[in-house]
Formats: sequence, C-alpha cells, structure tokens
Amino acid sequence: MMTQYLSPQTLLFRVFICVSLLALAPLGAANGLIPRAPDVDARGYLLMDAKSGQVIVEHNADQELPPASLTKMMTAYLVEKEIAAGNISEQEMVPISVKAWRMGGSRMFIQEGTRVSVQDLLKGVVIQSGNDASVALAEYVAGSEEAFADLMNNQARELGMDHTHFMNATGWPAENHYTTAHDLAILARAIIRDFPEHYDLYAQKEFTYNGITQHNRNLLLWRDDSVDGLKTGHTEESQKLLSYGFRFYETYEGYGAGDVLDTPQVWMGAANQVRLGLQEDLILTVPKDSQDQLKASMSIRPELRAPIREGEQYGTLTVTLADETVAQRPLVALENVEEAGFFAKIWDHVVLFFKGLFS
Repeated sequence: MMTQYLSPQTLLFRVFICVSLLALAPLGAANGLIPRAPDVDARGYLLMDAKSGQVIVEHNADQELPPASLTKMMTAYLVEKEIAAGNISEQEMVPISVKAWRMGGSRMFIQEGTRVSVQDLLKGVVIQSGNDASVALAEYVAGSEEAFADLMNNQARELGMDHTHFMNATGWPAENHYTTAHDLAILARAIIRDFPEHYDLYAQKEFTYNGITQHNRNLLLWRDDSVDGLKTGHTEESQKLLSYGFRFYETYEGYGAGDVLDTPQVWMGAANQVRLGLQEDLILTVPKDSQDQLKASMSIRPELRAPIREGEQYGTLTVTLADETVAQRPLVALENVEEAGFFAKIWDHVVLFFKGLFS
C-alpha cells in the first residue's frame, strides 16, 4: 500500500445544496476542527456539497415526508430533459386546459383557452411556483398530469431517489405523495449537473406574465448573495445551514479522471506495466484549511496478470483526514494490456514460481 499527502490543485467553489422538509456531527467536529452544526427546527434536513455530493449535515434525511412545492423541482427537471432531448422547444405554444386554469394555491395566472410558451411556463414553475403552469406543462409533455406523474416516478428511480413517490406535478397534498431530504438533494444535484444552460432561471428574482409581476418565492435570493437558486420552504432554517457550510467547509479537486496514479507491474503481458487511475474526478469537501492534512493511499491487487482490460478495477484509492476515511474510489486500468507471446509467458511463469518460493 502506498501513502502520500494529497495536494489539491485548485479550489473549485463553495456551493451547497440545502434541503429542509417542514444533527449529525459533521466531518472534523469530533477532532476539534470545526464546531457542531446549528440546531434546526425541521422534521428532516440535509446539507450537501453540490459538486462532491458529500453530506455535511443531516437529520432524518431519509424520513418520507410531503414535499409540497419542492415537487416542482422534478417537474422542471423533466421539462428541461424534454427540451434537451429535442422533443419540445422553449418556443412551442402550450394550450391551457380548464384543469390548469382552475388550479389553486400559488399561480402564474394563465387563462383557459389561451396558449403560453414552454419557456414562460417553465419560468412560471421555477420563479412563481405556479401550480397552473406545472399542470399545463405536465399535460403537454405526457398528455395528462397522471401520466406525467408516472414519468416523474420513473425519473426518480433512474436518479436513485429510492424513497420518493409522486402523485402530481405540483406538490398538492395527496396520499402516497412523498419524498425525503436526501432524495431532494439528489434531484437538486441533477438539475445543476444535467441542465446548466437552464440553471440561471432559478436565480431570477421576478417574472412578469400578462402584466402581473411576481417575485421568486425563494427568499434566500434576497438575503444571501451566495444563493443562486432552486427552492426553499423554510428560509430561516436553510439560512443557518448554508451559512454553516460556507463558513466552515471548502471543496477541492484532488485527482482528475484519467490522471495516472500508479504504474504497477503486469505479468504475462505484452507490456510490463499498466497505468491506473480514476474514472471520475475526485472532488472532496473538507473543513476549511485542512486540505494539507489529507492523505491518499493506494492498494493494488498483487501480481497483476494480462490480459488487463481498460476500465476494470485493479485497486482502491483511499483518502483520509485525521485517520477518518473521507473518500474511497476504484483504481481502474486506463489502457488495455494484451497477453504476451508464448515464450514470454513461460518466462514470467518461471519467475513467479521462484518468487513464490522465496517470499
């Protein structure tokens, strides 16, 4: 096993997802690096770094609870997915049904019998949290809100939202309509990752439709310049968690995908060595000013023998901070190594035989 200090190359950014519906000691707290997380009066909550996916603070994060208007994050995600796939365009005009027009609660104030662009309806969902806009888009994409809910549930399973079930596109109270703080954090990361071209929509503070101007219901956009979007239901609680994350944590890039981290020997191969590395970037969220204490160790499978296949795992990279494991990633072959010829393989067999006798 090889051990070395991990030298992060670039400070990426400090972006956190905070999801609360209605704590655990965070990394480093037990070692005196940072204080414990603030107390938050919510049934379930979670603070996750958007880039690394690391959970910093959580409480009842897997408890199934009604998501209310946070449901619209999935509605917007599916519409953005349809746009990206070329199935619909932002300029297409959507007919407004009686059902959409009659929706109560927060509304965009669209009128039955009119047509509204996909782009404006998406703004109505994201900025105004419009129930009417959500239903209109659901009907346009899937034919009915019930069919759209099926798409929502299929997408939830695809994203790994294992404790989520949707019954509608709005979050209107319904039996068997639930999610968790952890699942919503997964969805929030997917929105940021998969459709960055639409993400600035979540930061817009107001939208005017049909002469009616409404402000974004995410009040954190006015209270905190570091907030750039998504949705919030409990502003004060969310503010506490975000402030804690920004104050005490930073996110760094350790190793990049494809970086050569080791070149172990290969037996019976056309090449004597193979390059090993990571399939994905290693992103770490750690307490501020602790990056110089990170240590990386690599455990490589002994006596690697050809054929070696690109992408297959031949070892493990482990990163620790103060003797606590903060990340483990598979070390994979970055290239193929084919088998050697007959006589070269015989020679390696002989060498390994005597090597085994003396080891």
